[in-house]
Amino acid sequence: MPFIPLKRFATMNPYILVSAVNMQLRDEFESLEDLCKSQELDGAALRARLEEAGFHYDEKQRQFK
Repeated sequence: MPFIPLKRFATMNPYILVSAVNMQLRDEFESLEDLCKSQELDGAALRARLEEAGFHYDEKQRQFK
């Protein structure tokens, strides 16, 4: 599966963004922190962007719902 860069997450459609983030968490990374570190993202800003769209991060399942 191709790696989807998330550098422009602030302007991405939130439904595409949550899909891309969840796919990468499932397939490539052990945690949201690892994903953010790997792509040099501000984790708090990413969470806030997805929370604005109604998604909340589930630590146990490692995905936004």
